[in-house]
Amino acid sequence: MAVRPVLALPDPFLQQPAAKVGRVDAAALALAADLLDTMRARPACVGLAAPQIGVGLRAFAIDVTGHRKARSCAGELVLFDPELLSAAAPVLGREGCLSIPDLTGDVARATQVTVRGVGVDGGERIVEADAFEARALLHELDHLDGFLFLDRVASAHSVYRRKVYR
Repeated sequence: MAVRPVLALPDPFLQQPAAKVGRVDAAALALAADLLDTMRARPACVGLAAPQIGVGLRAFAIDVTGHRKARSCAGELVLFDPELLSAAAPVLGREGCLSIPDLTGDVARATQVTVRGVGVDGGERIVEADAFEARALLHELDHLDGFLFLDRVASAHSVYRRKVYR
């Protein structure tokens, strides 16, 4: 439907917990379309949460298709009111974020997760993911709870200027 602007730190909206969507209606489907359109418009973007586009609802889009670090891949996916059901032991890995465009950081995240949410069809969706897809799901879940990857970095020495390749 529309490519929306992405909020960037220090916007305080990014640190507010999001409210439940409830039911999948026309407004929720429009949000899903905006999340997908905005995600697709950003090169190398693998996920986007509703708070990043100024919507305080528990929804995100994700798609790790073709990413070199992905093993599992649920494909293009929008989840409403997602919740983490299980997570394996965390492993340190580098993360970036559209809302923090100039930095990356080392964050410990589970290497296997199970997430439950509601899909665009209104039905329950359970996603079992590993490796990079697990990291991406946890990153987007954090956005819904008002956390950014900088809140999760291992230490101040684990934050880096983003490299720009030309």
